[in-house]
Amino acid sequence: MNRTFAIGDIHGCRKTFEKLLIEKIQLQKEDTIYCVGDYIDRGNDSKSVIDFILQLKKEGYRVSTLRGNHEQMMIDALNDKRALKLWFDNGGKSTLKSFGIKSPDNLPEEYVSFLNETKFYLETDNFIFAHAGLNFENENLFEDKEAMLWERNFNPRQPALGNRYLIHGHTPIPLAFILQQKGNCINIDGGCVYVNRPNFGNLVAVKLPEIEYLVEENCE
Repeated sequence: MNRTFAIGDIHGCRKTFEKLLIEKIQLQKEDTIYCVGDYIDRGNDSKSVIDFILQLKKEGYRVSTLRGNHEQMMIDALNDKRALKLWFDNGGKSTLKSFGIKSPDNLPEEYVSFLNETKFYLETDNFIFAHAGLNFENENLFEDKEAMLWERNFNPRQPALGNRYLIHGHTPIPLAFILQQKGNCINIDGGCVYVNRPNFGNLVAVKLPEIEYLVEENCE
């Protein structure tokens, strides 16, 4: 049986990510997984998260990877030294530490390719997947890539989505809010890395099209 899941922001929490996939989802090769970005930064095992995703892909699992703002900050830092400070201010140093390097210049090419191959958005007949959201002020929802990476305060217009749902992360919200969401925009960022914040510290997956949530508490 083919199943589809989307998974929220991981932020270097490899053990939690793996436990969610193996124990809660019980991942099969017939399944399709959409990861909505922010694999890196803040947590301790950013390299290991990417390694796990690459391993799954090599083994034939269907894993689609969207680009989060943290991946974009790392790409920018690779291409422009002036972008280093912004990335470092947002957890970039923990990512370099996980790779055992001090400069993004030393990042192996396999990981550079992984970053560059992430998608700003993906769409199916029933769903649109993006990291942060969409610019609903634009006639073309897919034109504003900055909004897909950074937007937090969008007001969705139902006619623009039609009968589709927007599945996104980026803005951490308490688990109770996630489980009670209504409407056609679903935020699955349970703030996995924020274990010291009450009602956060959860990695969330949503099964589609049923809109059923599977939750793994941070186990790092």
